[in-house]
Amino acid sequence: MRAIVVRAHGPYDSPRLEEIPDPAPREREVVVEARAIGVNYADLLVIQGKYQTLPPLPFSPGKELAGVVRSIGAEVTSCKPGDRAMMLVEHGAYAEQVRAPEHQVFVLSEKMPYPDAAVLGVYQTAYFALLDRGQYRAGESVLVTGATGGVGLATLQVAKALGATVLAAVSGLRRAAPVRAHGADHIIDLSLPNLRESLRDQVYAVTGKRGVDVVVELLGGDVFDAAMRALAWRGRMVVVGFASGRIPEIKANYLLLKNIAVSGLQVSDYRDRDPAWMRRAQTELFGLYLAGKIKPHIEATYPLSRFAEALAHFVRRDVVGKLILVPDRG
Repeated sequence: MRAIVVRAHGPYDSPRLEEIPDPAPREREVVVEARAIGVNYADLLVIQGKYQTLPPLPFSPGKELAGVVRSIGAEVTSCKPGDRAMMLVEHGAYAEQVRAPEHQVFVLSEKMPYPDAAVLGVYQTAYFALLDRGQYRAGESVLVTGATGGVGLATLQVAKALGATVLAAVSGLRRAAPVRAHGADHIIDLSLPNLRESLRDQVYAVTGKRGVDVVVELLGGDVFDAAMRALAWRGRMVVVGFASGRIPEIKANYLLLKNIAVSGLQVSDYRDRDPAWMRRAQTELFGLYLAGKIKPHIEATYPLSRFAEALAHFVRRDVVGKLILVPDRG
């Protein structure tokens, strides 16, 4: 089979498409033949050696895919060869075939196209950010920063499906259209001067000066600092990423002043520590999809061999929604 292989950390376009041996499943493992592969900002970081957890070299990047079950190992009971399935992995998805433990494979409905299924993994991030770390309660308000990205749009959609009033923070009103199309109730413009004050002013204007109940924060830096000031009394902020580049620091006394909480989310921990919980979450997300309440926004599709062109969108910071890779053959 062919796969994108990273042999040394470096520029995002340095890995190469190589012929490597087909994977064979071991006990309780499944091999899926890829039909669609999700592209994530984290893939860019892991290639560069900048991600918080790095696999041993050499490796293939990629965390999510959908395709057809090719083979199964002993003791596998949840799927069989020929089933349509999605797979969530820590790395390895940029390949024509991928092997993973059975608990990381989810059988798909015939009504779900492979591209949509391949990127539903980011909805896991949205789910756990809102319902576990953010302790969202029905009818609350949710602010999503970096709302036009894959995780941002997914969080916006899941929050809306749960009945939230959704505030979508974007880097200028030119990027408001896609978040409005996916259900945002209010737009927060991060390009206004004096972000520290302007973000809170915008939030207060649409919440009756109360502040927002939950912030799902994807950007870090100055946006994090400003968004924390916009939390309501007993508000909760969930830190998911630092796409702006600066990891912020918190003055603990500020948490006391408004009885607010700040927590972090590393979604792969749920897969590794409580796979049954992740499977329940994925089942709920499949239900929301089939009910038409969530729908991935796929901006563009590239052949696997042109993965660097897809990753270049993250370098330019012009991604809206998700990008997909498809095998060059088959």
